Amino acid sequence: MRLLLTSAGIANASIHNALVDLLGKPIAESNALCIPTAAYGHPQVTPVGAWRFISGKSALPMCELGWKSVGVLELTALPSIGEERWVPWVREADVLLVNGGDALYLCHWMRQSGLADLLPSLSETVWAGLSAGSMVMTPRIGEDFVQWKPPSGDDSTLGVVDFSIFPHLDHELLPENTMAEAERWAAGIPNRAYAIDDETAIKVIDGHVEVVSEGHWKLFTP
Repeated sequence: MRLLLTSAGIANASIHNALVDLLGKPIAESNALCIPTAAYGHPQVTPVGAWRFISGKSALPMCELGWKSVGVLELTALPSIGEERWVPWVREADVLLVNGGDALYLCHWMRQSGLADLLPSLSETVWAGLSAGSMVMTPRIGEDFVQWKPPSGDDSTLGVVDFSIFPHLDHELLPENTMAEAERWAAGIPNRAYAIDDETAIKVIDGHVEVVSEGHWKLFTP
């Protein structure tokens, strides 16, 4: 799977170009499935946020980029319809657009639905994550970001990549998201970790990591 792990969606031309590079073709020729699930697990997110993401009305660009087609893949519904229906939908998509919200809730439903088990076989599919949609691919999110409590009781996520992510660095509406706070957070993470602002994304192809940024970021190593 090819990954574009963003803090705030396709926020600038550099991230947009990285997405097109991962797709290997224009956005207008690419089919997308959007996954709103993470929004429902976060205490500060309402159904309005999920609708804005799906409809392309959000301030964080994902679904409104001019895709050939956009469908909705709600993970909580998948266990009730059977893999024979939804697995082909996922395999036929060029990109999965994954909303922000609560990373642990998203992780739980990726596992419950079976999507997590399918990921290793999606070698050409692009995963474009937004905030929690990016953090879910990391080994751990850190206790600071735990809102919804998973059955495991810890902060572990899928571990598709070997680094963690602190998103929304220095965001004007999140005064607690300072570089000093990110450094404190990283001290509790046993693996590499990136603090990224909303103008930054992390591109991953076959384990090769590239930071794409028109803003600022920092890598913390244990």
